[in-house]
Amino acid sequence: MLKLDSHPSGRHFLHIPGPSPVPSRILRAISYQTIDHRGPEFGEFGLKVLSGIKQIFKTQYPVIIYSASGTGSWEGALVNTLSPGDKVLFYETGQFAHLWFALAKRLGFDAEVISKPDEDTWRWGVDAAVIEERLRKDHQHQIKAVCVVHNETATGVTSNIEAVRNAIDAAKHPALLMVDTVSGLGAADYRHDDWGVDVAISGSQKGLMLPPGLGFNALSPKAIEASKASKTPKAYLAWDEILESNKTGYWPTTPSTNLLYGLHEAIDMMMNEGLDAIFARHQRLAEACRLAVKAWGLENQCLDINAYSPVNTCIVGPDGMNTDTLRKHALSKFNLSLGTGLGKIKGQAFRIGHLGDCNELSLMAALSGVEMSLQGMGYKIKASGVVAAQEYLK
Repeated sequence: MLKLDSHPSGRHFLHIPGPSPVPSRILRAISYQTIDHRGPEFGEFGLKVLSGIKQIFKTQYPVIIYSASGTGSWEGALVNTLSPGDKVLFYETGQFAHLWFALAKRLGFDAEVISKPDEDTWRWGVDAAVIEERLRKDHQHQIKAVCVVHNETATGVTSNIEAVRNAIDAAKHPALLMVDTVSGLGAADYRHDDWGVDVAISGSQKGLMLPPGLGFNALSPKAIEASKASKTPKAYLAWDEILESNKTGYWPTTPSTNLLYGLHEAIDMMMNEGLDAIFARHQRLAEACRLAVKAWGLENQCLDINAYSPVNTCIVGPDGMNTDTLRKHALSKFNLSLGTGLGKIKGQAFRIGHLGDCNELSLMAALSGVEMSLQGMGYKIKASGVVAAQEYLK
């Protein structure tokens, strides 16, 4: 096992589904001298960052930036729009959908979870028809919000958010639509306004290529109106004070100044590459990874070809092999970090992240390390996944 004070030769290959590798350009920006967060220079800077992040969410409406993780942003979405005892509907696609549901229960909301009937729900994206059916039965409109995960890294599944919006509209239901795009934002196409999302939740450490530490709530006018009637206690996470302070580029509490430097740099990098080009790059790398998995003779955790994630690939491990042992082998032998199986598939699956600051050669290095680790653990591959990926990427 690597120690923090050890310095093995070469670079560390971080291919978990987040935190993702932080580009040197962003690390340099984060190292800039901290300035007065109440001074005029910061106000101008704050307005630039708040305007820029809207482009990434594809929204004209406010985006809250917290000094928090994505979990804090989950909580911010719920406590600002709901009142104690309100009913909230969650669709389970994997571990993170489950954790958001559990958080809602701990906060005192009446949380209900649904999924595709008679299926292993951790291998499929959101079935919007199931949501529509449930909402049509809610004649009294007791359900106040529908919560879904855009990209479920635990299973390598990306769900169709537009279809969920259409299902809510078809049911003629007034529930808010809340979307966790913690890992999707900046890596998979996300359209806050076009898809009619009321609250989006995200974090800095995935497609935005930053260290952990910033959380986001992208809002809709409907969500802002709902927040005015919310009776759930909140203080630090309350939108009203933040929105008022943000009008002039400031925050009511001390912001993460240096991480905001990094966010400004990340936004600039992403807009220079172009969001469509970024999404196409992620799709290309994901397809190469899936071809490698197929060549090895292994199975993708996601069974829905329309829901394959461009962010990460979750792979069912070989029979009889503990995938955490495989991950330890890859780390100790090749300085390669792979994602663990989470929740009910822990030890049965591993994950390869191909998001953020990732290109063809960095992915090929990861695939090479996985292939050598599989062979080193005694698994006889069907064919070389490295070669299969190379042929596609060439």
